[in-house]
Amino acid sequence: MAHTLLISPAELLQLQREHQRLMVFDCSFDLATPSHGAAMYLEEHIPGAVHADLDLNLSARHGAPGPSGVLVAGAADAPCSGGRHPLPNRERFAMWLSAVGFANDMQAVVYDRNGSTYCGRLWWMLKWMGHDAVAVLDGGLQAWKAAGGAVASGEEPAHFQTNFEIGEPLRRLVGADEVHQRLAHGGQTVVDARAGARYRGEVEPLDPVAGHIPGALNRPFTENLGPDGRFKPAAQLRAEWDGLLAGRDPAGVVHQCGSGVSAIPNLLAMEIAGYPPAALFAGSWSEWCSDPARPVERGG
Repeated sequence: MAHTLLISPAELLQLQREHQRLMVFDCSFDLATPSHGAAMYLEEHIPGAVHADLDLNLSARHGAPGPSGVLVAGAADAPCSGGRHPLPNRERFAMWLSAVGFANDMQAVVYDRNGSTYCGRLWWMLKWMGHDAVAVLDGGLQAWKAAGGAVASGEEPAHFQTNFEIGEPLRRLVGADEVHQRLAHGGQTVVDARAGARYRGEVEPLDPVAGHIPGALNRPFTENLGPDGRFKPAAQLRAEWDGLLAGRDPAGVVHQCGSGVSAIPNLLAMEIAGYPPAALFAGSWSEWCSDPARPVERGG
């Protein structure tokens, strides 16, 4: 049976022992120093893991990934979202998946050492590509090591090229125009995953405008995790999210953050809590505030 939300270190070890069709992705990253992601991977990672870099592989920030998995500046395929970490074109992303040897019949396991901040991006993107068999390693590399899991260092051998086929999206992507249009019509609940001070507009270290989308609720993504870095139990998450939504229809939830990355732990937490999959505004605040015609709210 496929793992589609979370997987424990013990469950991953069992899959490895059973020689299941499996690919593990290390998504460790450092926003302040992007090159540190690759350095952390080379220092230690789960044996056999493929490194998935937020800037180079999971965003179209400098172009789109070509056949070798390297981003091609000026590629004709337009990104699928705006913001600081725009989603790459689905066809180009499929080329990267094929280049690293990922196939449609494989179980994907994604992890980082950043509280699931970055690996959630790949979890969501694979769902968006129509691939349901993808799970987040609960607790990340730290939990893996604590459970006695082995680590490796350096580069891993290259995998054989595959031909990953795109399926119907299993998660919904929305754009800034749709979010803007629905502000006046009700039925939409925007949930902002940024820290409270950024949400309220007291500070803004990354984007040119401070504040939030009018009417958005604030749920910092870190609130979904316990002290051990694992997601809180489903019942606890359900109670917390019920309190936040306060009777609002969960089907109308749209998740956002600064650039569409740290919103994913909120989206994932809602699913762990038993809610149906919610939509993602991948361009998030960095796209929203780029147009002065879009309204901005401060305080809260």
